[in-house]
Amino acid sequence: MDLLEAIKGRRSCRNYLPEAIEDNIIESILEAGTWAPSPLNMQPWEFIVITAGKVKEMIFDEAERCRKWSLEKSGWKWLDSYHVEFLKQAPVIIAIVGDPKKTGVDVYMEEGMVGYQAACAAAIQNIHLAAHSCGLGSLWFTLFDKKNLRDILEISSEKTPLALVLLGKPGDTPMAMPRKSVKDKTRYIR
Repeated sequence: MDLLEAIKGRRSCRNYLPEAIEDNIIESILEAGTWAPSPLNMQPWEFIVITAGKVKEMIFDEAERCRKWSLEKSGWKWLDSYHVEFLKQAPVIIAIVGDPKKTGVDVYMEEGMVGYQAACAAAIQNIHLAAHSCGLGSLWFTLFDKKNLRDILEISSEKTPLALVLLGKPGDTPMAMPRKSVKDKTRYIR
C-alpha cells in the first residue's frame, strides 16, 4: 500500500466485528510502533495488549464515568449521545504507556518533559497505519483518568498511560472526515 494512500485512507473505527486478531499480526503492528522517531532514540513507549473481557469492561466503566463527568463540566451536548460500547466490542485494545524519564534533553527545557509524549504519539500513528495496512480498523482513545487506568492495568506510578488504541476488523466503513486545506494550516518563513 502506498504511504500517502494509507494516510488518507485510515479512519477512526467505532464498530468492530468480534473476530480475534492473530498474535503475529498484533506483534507486526506493534513493531511498526517501535520504529517511530524519539528524542535521543530513547524509545519511551511500552505497550499493553488487552483482550480480556473483564479488563475491557473496567476500561469501559472508566470511560463512561469520564464521559458523564465531562458532559457535566463542559456542557457539550454531543457527549450525551457519545457511546463508548466499542471499548467492549473491539477484539484488542493496546495501551500506550510513556516513560517520562526517557524524554530526552527537553527535561532541562522550560516546558519540561514533553518529548516522550510526542514520541509515543508518533508510535501511535505508526500503529494506526500498520493496522490499516493489515485491513484492520483502529481508534485513538483518551477518555480516561490516568490514575484510574494505571490502577486497572497495574501501571507503575512513574509511567504515564497516554492513549488506548482499539483494533479489530471494521463492522462498517467509517466516513472520511473533512480536512482543512494545507494552505490554511501552513506558514512559510523564507
